[in-house]
Amino acid sequence: MRISILYDNEVCQQGLLSDWGFSCLVEMGNGIRLLFDTGADDYILLHNMAKLNIDPASIDSIVISHSHFDHMGGLSGILTLNEKAKVFTLSSGSWQMPVERVVRVEGATQIYPGIFSTGELGNGEQSLIINTDKGAVAIAGCSHCGVDRILNKASQFGQPLGIIGGLHGFRRFQLLADLQLICPCHCTSYKREIKSLFPEKYIQCGAGRLIEL
Repeated sequence: MRISILYDNEVCQQGLLSDWGFSCLVEMGNGIRLLFDTGADDYILLHNMAKLNIDPASIDSIVISHSHFDHMGGLSGILTLNEKAKVFTLSSGSWQMPVERVVRVEGATQIYPGIFSTGELGNGEQSLIINTDKGAVAIAGCSHCGVDRILNKASQFGQPLGIIGGLHGFRRFQLLADLQLICPCHCTSYKREIKSLFPEKYIQCGAGRLIEL
C-alpha cells in the first residue's frame, strides 16, 4: 500500500504546483485507488495528477474530510472526469452532488477491507484509518476535531503507527512520541517543532511525496 501527496502548501517534486489545501491518494495492493480530499483548486489538483501519471478516471472512491473549500474545491473537476467514484461525506454536511454518488457517513465505516472512516469526530470532520500489519495509520484533513481524538479512534483498529495530514495548531507533542511515522502537512502550525522533537520519524510533506506502508 502506498500514499501519494497530490496537493499541499509545499512541493517535493519539480514540476508540481503548491497551494493552500490538501489531497492524497491511497493505492492498495489490489489496485483500488482512494482519493482523500481534493485540495482547493481543480486545475492544480489535475495538473499534479497528470504530472504523477494518475488518471482521474481510475479513482474508485473519494473521501472528503470536511466541507472547507481547501479540501473539496477540486471535487467537481474530478467528478467531471470520473463517472464511477463514490464520494464519502459526513451526513451532517450539505452537498450538491448526484445522490447516487454520495455515501453519507455517520459512525465509523469500513470503506474497503483495512480502510475505514472514523465517522464524525467533532467540528464536522472525519479522518481515514488504514490498518496495516504494523499498525494503524491515520490520515487527517485539518484535525479540527483534535489529534488526540483521531489517534484514540485509530487505536480501535490497531496500535497507532503514524499520522499524515494537517495537524492545525496541535501542540500536545507528547501524543506523537509512540508513533513511527509523522508527516505533518497543509495547515500544521508547528512543523519545525515536531521535526526537532522527532527527526527520525518525521517525513517532509509536499505534493509529490510518496509514502509506502
